[in-house]
Amino acid sequence: MTSVLRVQVSPSASEPSRAIVLVCNGPGELTTWVRPLAERLHQRALPNTSLQLVLVPCPNATGTEADVAGRMNLFDRVLPASRFWRLLLRPHRHGPWPTAGVVVFLGGDQFWTVLLSARLGYRHLTYAEWVARWPRWNDRIAAMGPAAADRLAKRWQPRCQVVGDLMADLSSSARSSAPLPSGEWVALLPGSKRAKLQVGMPFLLRCAEALQALRPQTQFLLALAPTTSVAELQAFAGPSNPLQRFYGTQEPELIEQDGQRWLVSSGGARILLVEEHPAHGPLSQCALALTTVGANTAELGALGVPMLVLLPTQHLHVMQAWDGWFGLVARLPLLRWLVGVALTAWRLRNRGFLAWPNISAGRAVVPERVGAITPEQIASEARDWLAEPQRLQGMQDDLRSLRGQPGAVAALSSLVEELLPSVGPNH
Repeated sequence: MTSVLRVQVSPSASEPSRAIVLVCNGPGELTTWVRPLAERLHQRALPNTSLQLVLVPCPNATGTEADVAGRMNLFDRVLPASRFWRLLLRPHRHGPWPTAGVVVFLGGDQFWTVLLSARLGYRHLTYAEWVARWPRWNDRIAAMGPAAADRLAKRWQPRCQVVGDLMADLSSSARSSAPLPSGEWVALLPGSKRAKLQVGMPFLLRCAEALQALRPQTQFLLALAPTTSVAELQAFAGPSNPLQRFYGTQEPELIEQDGQRWLVSSGGARILLVEEHPAHGPLSQCALALTTVGANTAELGALGVPMLVLLPTQHLHVMQAWDGWFGLVARLPLLRWLVGVALTAWRLRNRGFLAWPNISAGRAVVPERVGAITPEQIASEARDWLAEPQRLQGMQDDLRSLRGQPGAVAALSSLVEELLPSVGPNH
C-alpha cells in the first residue's frame, strides 16, 4: 500500500490556519499545471498557509504520481490516489486540516473536487480547460479561454474569469536552459504508461535507426518521463517485451560520457537521455519530435516544437492505453481479442483529432499518423520534414499562434489568493 508522503517545506512553530489543496490525477497535469502553480504560490510566500496535493483515482494514472510529487519538494502533504476515498470518509485520520482553505481542480474528474471541498468545508476553484461541469458548486471558475467561458449559463458567468492557457508560460521558463550541443536534434517521446511504452520504445528505437541511416547528421534525445526509469525503457526495447520481435530491436546499452547518459541501440543509434524534470529546455531546442498521443503533445505545442504524432494500431496494447470505454473494453481479457479489430476500425473512422494542438485549433496543425504505420515510413517522413526547414518553421509558427500569451499561472494564483480567507490578527 502506498503511504502518505509528507514533505515539510515551510515549517513553523504553529499549525497553518489556511490550506491550499491542489487536486490532480495524472503525470501530464502534474508536470504542466500543478508544478507551475505550486512554484508560483511558493514565490508568493503566503502567511500561515499550507500547500497540499491530493491525487484522485484515474484509469490513466501510472501509480507513481505521489512519489513524483514528493520529489518536487513543493508540498506540505501529498495524498496518493489510493487514499482518496478514506480521505473523504475520515479526513482527520490523515492529520490536522486547517479550518479554512481553497480546493483547486487541476486534473481528473471535476466531481471529486466538489466532494472534497464540501467535505473539508473549503472554497472551490476549477481550472476549466474546455468546460466547467459543476458551476453551481464552484466559488470561482478559471477558464483557459473563451470557449470554456462561453459554455457557462449566464447565471454562472459572473463567477468565471478567463486566465489563459497554463502551458503558455512553458516557453519562457525553457529559455534559461543550457544549450544542447550544436546540430540537428530530434526528440523521442514514447510515453510513460506501460501500454504505450510496450509499443513506443521498440517502435521509436527502430525509427531512430532508420532515420539515422537516411540522415546521418541527425542526433536524438529521449525525455525520460518522471514516472518511469531508464531500466524500464531498456527492458521495453529488448526481448522481454513480446512486441520487440516485430521491430528487431535489442535492449540498448546504457553508457555514460562527459557526465551525460546515452542509450546506444544495436543498430548504432545514440540517444541522449534527458533526465531533468520538466525537460522543457532541451525539448524546446529540438527541430522535430516523434511522439505518442497524450499530454506530451500539449507540452510540445506550448513549447512550439514541431511534431509527428504516432499511433500504431497494429497492436491491441495501444487500445489499452486509450481513454474511456474503448480502453476499458480492450482491457477485458475475454473480449479484447474478439472485438479489438472491430473497435479499432470504428475508432479510426470516427476518431476526430488526437493531438492537443489539433483539438485546440479544430484543424490539422501537426500531422497525426494513425494505423498500421512502420518505423521506416515515419523515418522517411521525418527526413522529408527535416530537409525543408521552411515547412518546419510554418508548423512552429502555427503552434505559437495557438499558445496564447504568458501570464496564466500568475492569474490563476491571484484567483486562489482571492478565495483564501484572510489571516486573523491572532494567527
